[in-house]
Amino acid sequence: MKRVKKMFSLVMLMVLIAAVAACGNSTDNNSSPSPSSPAASGSSPAAAPEKQAKISIFQSKVEIAESLEALAKKYTEETGNEIEVWGSAGDAYMTQLQAKLTANEGPTIFSVASGSETEKFKSYYYDMSNESYVKNIAPNMEVKIDGKNVGVPIGVEGFGLVYNKSLVDPKDVTDLDSFVTMLKNLKADGKNGFSLSSEAYFLIGHIINTPFALQPDPQAFVDKLNKGEVKMAETKEFQEFAKFMEAIKENSVNPMEVTYDSQMGDLATGKTAIVHQGNWSYGMLTDFPDLEVSMMPLPLAGNNKLAVDIPGSWVINAKKDAAEVKAANVFIEWLFNSETGKNTIVNEFKFIPAMTNIETTSLDPLSQAVSEATKSGLTIPWANNFFPQGIIVNDLTPVTQEFFLTKGMTGEQYLQKLDAVWTKAAK
Repeated sequence: MKRVKKMFSLVMLMVLIAAVAACGNSTDNNSSPSPSSPAASGSSPAAAPEKQAKISIFQSKVEIAESLEALAKKYTEETGNEIEVWGSAGDAYMTQLQAKLTANEGPTIFSVASGSETEKFKSYYYDMSNESYVKNIAPNMEVKIDGKNVGVPIGVEGFGLVYNKSLVDPKDVTDLDSFVTMLKNLKADGKNGFSLSSEAYFLIGHIINTPFALQPDPQAFVDKLNKGEVKMAETKEFQEFAKFMEAIKENSVNPMEVTYDSQMGDLATGKTAIVHQGNWSYGMLTDFPDLEVSMMPLPLAGNNKLAVDIPGSWVINAKKDAAEVKAANVFIEWLFNSETGKNTIVNEFKFIPAMTNIETTSLDPLSQAVSEATKSGLTIPWANNFFPQGIIVNDLTPVTQEFFLTKGMTGEQYLQKLDAVWTKAAK
């Protein structure tokens, strides 16, 4: 009996100690909640989102201007934060951006094209390297300067030969000779085999990318060209490029008589078999549901790759105050992770995502071709990103216009004139 009483007393003592310990811990349970507590599990009411400073966005793509305005409204509705979209300036964008930044009146977020344009404004960039959204940027699509992530690509784009499947089989167009044969055969059938259009990039800025991109180091080649150490007229890829241009001149509708609208209209109605364009041009074809198109490479020097790259990126202006910079990061995080933001990028902006966390299930045929080339690695870079600023519009375009308007100008003479204007522009 004494032993039973002793055991009972010991049990009661242990219960009493446990109760006292529990009471002591209850005064401190806010600092270390148990895993099953509401505070630990997140089941307690969430705090209201932190109010952010008002920010502004200025970007160059006219095509997404309306969709971006709508996105800004949705962002405000979902988060309570304000965002002002400055009107897209089109061709005047660079001039206006430079003026605003110089006057210390720049936007919080702005877009820059890849290459020399990105380098030009690098003193303004906020270092995004430690922001969480950076981890989702697709491999080889990062925007880096001096090892720092300074921009987020909104998407990738690609260009090449957009063709009507009922008129052209890419297996039959694999080099210069087969390209010329295709042009002549279609011409004999009353069709225009190939079309460039008169706008600067659609006339020369995109198509001349291929001989540059096929160099072992495109950027180094551009640097040497700038210094006069190499010549296009003395480089085999450009010599073949000139022959392509001669064939186009002799067997196709003169590009100086073609606009972007008429070019795409003729492709859609079967008057033209191939146009040199990018995935963005599919928007011009949506009214023709029976039309089947895809994209293949310009087969210069045996090239079998599409030109795919980041057309540009959004950067944060580090010259703004800390509150605006923080608010800009909050917006970008929302853009690339919220369902509203991701849906806008794919279905409203119609961009091919450059982020690994954004899935696509309904790409148009041209975007699908670009996406497949990107995944398979069958891409060449946009070497024209390394060109001297303004050279395409101010220098290469006038020479190319002259080439197509001057009946007797040869491809060799054309290259010599390109070299001459390049040397002058690069000084």
